[in-house]
Amino acid sequence: MVCALGAAVCFGTATVLQAVAARAAAGAGGGGEAALLLRAVRQWRYVAGLGLDGLGFVLQIVALRSVPIYAVGAALASSLAVTAVVAARLLRVRLSGAEWAAVAVVCAGLAMLGVASGTEGELGGPAALKWVMLAVAVGVLLLGLAGGRLSGRWRGPVLGLGAGFGFGVVEVSVRLLDSLDPSSLLTHPATYALLIGGGAAFLCLTSALQRGSVTTATAAMVIGETVGPALVGVVWLGDRTREGLGWLAVLGFLVAVAGALGLARFGEAPASGGEAEMGAAVSG
Repeated sequence: MVCALGAAVCFGTATVLQAVAARAAAGAGGGGEAALLLRAVRQWRYVAGLGLDGLGFVLQIVALRSVPIYAVGAALASSLAVTAVVAARLLRVRLSGAEWAAVAVVCAGLAMLGVASGTEGELGGPAALKWVMLAVAVGVLLLGLAGGRLSGRWRGPVLGLGAGFGFGVVEVSVRLLDSLDPSSLLTHPATYALLIGGGAAFLCLTSALQRGSVTTATAAMVIGETVGPALVGVVWLGDRTREGLGWLAVLGFLVAVAGALGLARFGEAPASGGEAEMGAAVSG
């Protein structure tokens, strides 16, 4: 659980550092997106953000190999709370009273999960599950590639939910890997499900945030990356809670996710000051 929370801190802080670097790069000259990216990667904050993303991913893998998926998913959703708090300090983004309350709600939900969570399940799931994950990953990739054709109010929710499913595939696939030996990884369908699902999730999220409501897309993503994987973990992978604390785990999960939804506007990092919404650097 410590690793899961550490991953959330890494992802949430990386979002703000990358936002600061992007703002500085945008003010340093013109050019297209490629020129902006080149200027951004020369700044230590952007590089530090990438490093935190990498560290967060490693911590996420460690957590998924140790505690139930439902606990890790809720903890990762709490990265929105980290982003909100760090942005309030570094970017002077003003949080409303309701948003500070949402941060407190997230913390309360995670505390309940920390108390109630048991160890990860020892079941490998049905033999077909790894192929189902691969199929879902490919489906999310196709959705991301077709995202530009979507329009109207459904664009954000559909692509956001697709991004959530992609990140959910990553969570489940990590658990399906029997061994981290390179020869085993190369022949396991879950490896390719993980890679395709992660890439497809970022593609969907980027497309959703280009033209659409950040809040709606992020809220859909949070639901997709927490609820589905949690059910897979409980139903097929044997994830359980501590004896007699199942009710507390369910309550903590719902409370943490509800708090994260209350902070959904922080799915995108501010381009300037505290007036714009938070940037698309959230990881899963």
